Amino acid sequence: MAILYALVARGSVVLAEFTAASTNASAIARQILEKTSGDNDINVSYSQDRYIFHVKRTDGLTVLCMADESAGRRIPFAFLEDMHQRFVRTYGGAVLSALPYGMNDEFSRVLSQQMEYYLNDPNADRINRLKGEMSQVRNVMIENIDKVLERGDRLELLVDKTANMQGNTFRFRKQARRFKNTVWWRNVRLTYAFRTLTLLCVFTCLALSMEGCAHNNPPNCCLYRDCVCLQGAHVTILCLKRGQQFKIRTRSAA
Repeated sequence: MAILYALVARGSVVLAEFTAASTNASAIARQILEKTSGDNDINVSYSQDRYIFHVKRTDGLTVLCMADESAGRRIPFAFLEDMHQRFVRTYGGAVLSALPYGMNDEFSRVLSQQMEYYLNDPNADRINRLKGEMSQVRNVMIENIDKVLERGDRLELLVDKTANMQGNTFRFRKQARRFKNTVWWRNVRLTYAFRTLTLLCVFTCLALSMEGCAHNNPPNCCLYRDCVCLQGAHVTILCLKRGQQFKIRTRSAA
């Protein structure tokens, strides 16, 4: 996860740079400087093949490095922050009027030493973890120089898939509520049917009992106290007392 190239620039004017590998990083770095020209502070990364160019611009001073993809973003941006602070402390206001490569002889050695430090020293990663909450790192925007449109298409596809999943979830919940209501109404109907059947059975049993009473006590029979039999204009009352036989009394019907 090496940092292979680094530079410090004012706008598009390179003040110092160092490369640890034989690549075209310098040419790509100058294209990036032209692309990101301006006065606004930025923290941005550009991918090119298996390398990533990390750019930090603060108060008009740009620090750039190229690193392997495996280096992530935390370590390179910690390196850039370190280089920015060292450069400002060393040269101060001279940065505003410096000529191209005006600080290269001295500061290129600093770039080389710190690139080696962030590659090999275990304390570097510990420091980088402490700097992991820096707002500059949180605001990093990754852009792929060659695949911006393709990545945009992938994002749109992801949004479409998310919308479809939300729609399917809504339909599933709606069907679940409908099924729950159907089961509830079916249970209600079964309950009422059972109660109706029970009442029919009770009335049928009562009817059969009254029919038996009518056969034993002509001509008609109904319940009055224990058993009341109707006969013309008279009411015949059958009273059953515990431990005694039936006694029959006849009253005039009102």
